[in-house]
Amino acid sequence: MQMFQPVDSQDHPQQEDHAARRAWMGALARADTALLEHGLREVGLPDYVWLRRPETGLMMVRGRAGGTGERFNLGEMTVTRCALRLAAGESGVAYVPGRSHRKAELAALADALLQSPQSAAALRAALLEPLERELQERAECMQRKAQATRVEFFTVAREAGA
Repeated sequence: MQMFQPVDSQDHPQQEDHAARRAWMGALARADTALLEHGLREVGLPDYVWLRRPETGLMMVRGRAGGTGERFNLGEMTVTRCALRLAAGESGVAYVPGRSHRKAELAALADALLQSPQSAAALRAALLEPLERELQERAECMQRKAQATRVEFFTVAREAGA
């Protein structure tokens, strides 16, 4: 499963870029700080200026009953955000869960570098591909844990009637 490859759309290249950026920003937000550090060190950390230093606040999380019902406010979640600009001109932003200013900084830096034609390919190999594998492993582990708690109600009903 390649979640970082843009969808082929020759009519709408901006939508293609937008979808790819949305995918990598979501993955960067879910990444561990150590993985971000390691991937960015392999490519090299460029100079940048802050557009917005990391700041922590709250964001309302909304949910849907069953994933399809009416939306409702689930509660608030702590989020850290920041924005920066590379010397070459690319801007990177990040919104990450929690209070880690360093993680937000690294995610914004990776976002900016992934927009740069000079560093995008190297960063994809050093950071996004290992991150994709890690996220896939996490999802499979979660699915195995959920399957282990599955209850067969037909079996329970038959045993109760016997």
